[in-house]
Amino acid sequence: MGDCNHWTQERALTVTDDITVVFHKVDSHGENNADDLDECVDDERTAERIHLRSNPRRVSSDCEEDAVEKEEATGSENSPEGSEKKTLCPPAFCVRSEPASREGSEKPKKCPGLGLFYAFLSTVFFSIIALLVKTIQGIHAIEISAIRCFFQMLFIMPLLIYHKTGFLGPRDKRVYLVLRGFIGSNAMILLFYAVQQMPLADATVIMFSNPVFTSLLAWIFLKERCTIWDCVFTVFTLSGVILIARPPFLFGEDVHGIEGNYTNHIKGTIAAFAGALGAACTFVVLRKMGKSVHYYLSVWYYAVIGFIECIITVSVLGEWKIPFCGRDRWMLMLIAVLGIAGQTFLTKALQIEKAGLVALMRTVDVVLAFIFQFIFFNRAPTWWSLGGALCVVVSTSGVALRKWYTNSRKGGGAT
Repeated sequence: MGDCNHWTQERALTVTDDITVVFHKVDSHGENNADDLDECVDDERTAERIHLRSNPRRVSSDCEEDAVEKEEATGSENSPEGSEKKTLCPPAFCVRSEPASREGSEKPKKCPGLGLFYAFLSTVFFSIIALLVKTIQGIHAIEISAIRCFFQMLFIMPLLIYHKTGFLGPRDKRVYLVLRGFIGSNAMILLFYAVQQMPLADATVIMFSNPVFTSLLAWIFLKERCTIWDCVFTVFTLSGVILIARPPFLFGEDVHGIEGNYTNHIKGTIAAFAGALGAACTFVVLRKMGKSVHYYLSVWYYAVIGFIECIITVSVLGEWKIPFCGRDRWMLMLIAVLGIAGQTFLTKALQIEKAGLVALMRTVDVVLAFIFQFIFFNRAPTWWSLGGALCVVVSTSGVALRKWYTNSRKGGGAT
């Protein structure tokens, strides 16, 4: 008979993962004046706690349980039991949010210039596509677009299944996806048509002017800021397009250095300019959607809607033709493969590098267009074409540099 003191039972269970599970059984009775031990046992309150104690190599939580046990204990602080509780969690096992190893926590260093290299690859692929479209004879641009969209659907479908994105996308984004597919496919058709109707370099330069129009459309539809520089770059771009088109009311009827007759040249100029506006609208729609829609889903809508649109248009116009030789058929499939590769590398570049620098790298597209035109078609550029290309390149480069400088200042201010 006597007082019911605190007593602790401790048994350890070792787990294979270097973790020790310790059960602490604490019987707290308080101060009782009972004469019978059975009556003390009836009034006792039992609490069991489980402590996970890891070795020093692992990260464990703070030893907050010791403080809780001190508050529950009613014995004296000088008692052996109290001193035992203070040493239940040794300092060696209490690690406060320290990493297990510094080497494992370090992020792998990114290869410098990798984003720009991806942008360069995408530029080369898109330039080769324009060259192949110019080389293929006897096939309408809409049919080439239909074949490209068909093979693009075949490549994208397994990726959608693998990433489990579905084929329709978020319900509130489907309208934008349809717009992206319709406008983007029309821009592709117009570019291919322009390449067939006018010199390769001229069509590429006009199509390359889309970043300037993207800034203006973003100001109109997305309420983004438009500065005086955007207006200046727009004027430079339009001046470059006029130098390339050389309308008769400004340059007279006798125009030299064009490909074919002047009517086809004007048709190609209008198609390239409309394609540039279509590409700008596509970029605005993509900005509106943001990152909530997977990239492959956006390309899927682009391929499906473009394929349906091209099939209907070619059937109505009666322009469906089978390629004459096996070389053209292989070139059509190569256009589809290079289109997917170019879009993939461009997306990777934008994920790694800043958009302004990627846009500057895309200016190589204009240089490659002039080189391909001279090598494969033996056509030297005119001074009018070079002057127009200079105006367009300066404008698009100015837009890219201004955005890069603005974003850099914002980033510096944030830090």
